[in-house]
Amino acid sequence: MPFKIISSQCTGCSACEPLCPNVAISEKAGTFFIEAKKCTECLGYFDEPQCVAVCPVENTCVVDTTLPRYQGPA
Repeated sequence: MPFKIISSQCTGCSACEPLCPNVAISEKAGTFFIEAKKCTECLGYFDEPQCVAVCPVENTCVVDTTLPRYQGPA
């Protein structure tokens, strides 16, 4: 499942954006969001999702349970 950013909790600090290996994180109106189609949960790059690891606000970068888990390249 890709991750999502809870916009009401995002402080706009931008710590997550440069660390995303898939360039899935963007800013809009002062808060950041994750493009689900690009999010691979950092599989193959890092042991843990980098957005979760660097976000200063706990439980702001969370798994989007409404979408299927990343399956890797076909």
